[in-house]
Formats: sequence, structure tokens, C-alpha cells
Amino acid sequence: MHLARVAEHAATGVTDEQRDAAVLVPVITREHPGDYDGAHLLFTKRADHLGEHPGQMSFPGGGREPVDEDLTATALREAHEEIGLDPATAEVVGRLDDIRTITRYAVRPFVARVPDHEYVPDEREVAEVVVLPVEALTNPANYDSERRDHPHYGDIRLHFFRVGDYVVWGATGRILVQFLELTTDWRVPDDPDRVVDSDADFPV
Repeated sequence: MHLARVAEHAATGVTDEQRDAAVLVPVITREHPGDYDGAHLLFTKRADHLGEHPGQMSFPGGGREPVDEDLTATALREAHEEIGLDPATAEVVGRLDDIRTITRYAVRPFVARVPDHEYVPDEREVAEVVVLPVEALTNPANYDSERRDHPHYGDIRLHFFRVGDYVVWGATGRILVQFLELTTDWRVPDDPDRVVDSDADFPV
């Protein structure tokens, strides 16, 4: 994995949404024997009772608060609140492009190396902490995509990464696509697997 490419990336920003938010893309290195050694990414599975995106896979993060010095501080504070990550142990290496969400947030993703230990989810927001191997996320058998007409963004392509019982998609899927294309040899296939109507159910 080439995390140095994240540091070198000239990330683009979004400045015209209603609220700013930030997420942390936590990278864990596992070197002990197992099915997958090497780089892993930490995700959270959002609690089912949340009003926005319940049950979906996401990166730790949330809206900027007045106490936050900047958006890096937002990402680290939210990761501390959601999974107990000590901000002092996170090595932020750079950021990815800002993205827009349907909830009118401009989200800034920060990539950070974090220690490999057990993180405890805050049950008010997080149902589960999930660590997935990059090797599995970049396996072509675990990826598919679809094109549809979105009520807010028009013609879009949705990405789905399926590892075991987990599906990463939506805004987190968009962030993951850029992260993987920057840091690995994986690339999005030229054509989507399917084209669906705007009111089609999401295949998750």
C-alpha cells in the first residue's frame, strides 16, 4: 500500500454546502499470521436507531463543532467519541477529496495510521467496529456497481464492496474508491455491472 500518495495528493474542496463534516479513514497494519496480513481499514456500522443512514457502513466521523480547531480535529474528535481512538495515537498522513452528501454536508476524509487493538463502539452511534482487509476490498469478486438517476445528483454510479456479511456503499463507497485507486493498483472497471431505474431497490 502506498500511503505516501495520499500525502502527495492535491485534494479538492467543497465550500458551498450547509455544514462541514470530516471522517477518518483509519489504516491498520496486521503482521501476525492470518488469512489476510498487511493493510486493513477500520469501519463503523452505524446504529439502527440513527436518523441518518442507519445500519450503513461508514468511517468514523461527523459534523464540525465550534470546539474543533479545524476539520482534522473534527475527524479525530469524532473517532475518539465513536470508537475510543486516542487522537495522540493517530498519524494523519493526508486527505482525500471532499464529497457532498444528500444530507447537505461537505465531508472531508482524512487518512491516518492507527494502532491495531480492540476499539470499543459507542452504542449510541455505532453498532459494531469492523476491520476489513484491503486485499479483500480490492478483490474483483467483491466489487460491483450500478448506474442510476439520483434525485439530487442526477446520473450517478454507486459502488458496492462486499466482504463477508458487510457491504460498503454510498458516500463511504465513494471515499473508498478514491482511497484504493490512490494507494493500490485497483481501479474501478470502466463500465457498471448494471443500469437501474431511479426507484429500484438498493441491492444490499
